[in-house]
Amino acid sequence: MADIDEARKHFERIDADGDGFITAAEFKTALAQGGDWNVTEAVAEVIIKTRDLNGDKVLSFDEFWAYLNK
Repeated sequence: MADIDEARKHFERIDADGDGFITAAEFKTALAQGGDWNVTEAVAEVIIKTRDLNGDKVLSFDEFWAYLNK
C-alpha cells in the first residue's frame, strides 16, 4: 500500500494548475519531466482512461489513490 501523504504530494506535483484533477496534458508533462519524452498526449489520454473510474477523462486524487493501491 502506498503512503497517502506521499501520494498527495506526487498528485499535486502532476496537477500543474492546481484544479484537483490530472489531465492528459499534465500527465504527459510529468512523464517528460521524469525523462520519458516519447509519450504523446494521445498515449497519456489512454493511460488516464485506464485509471479514470468515472469516465470524465481526468484523474481525481481518489482515482489516483485507487490506482496506487491496486
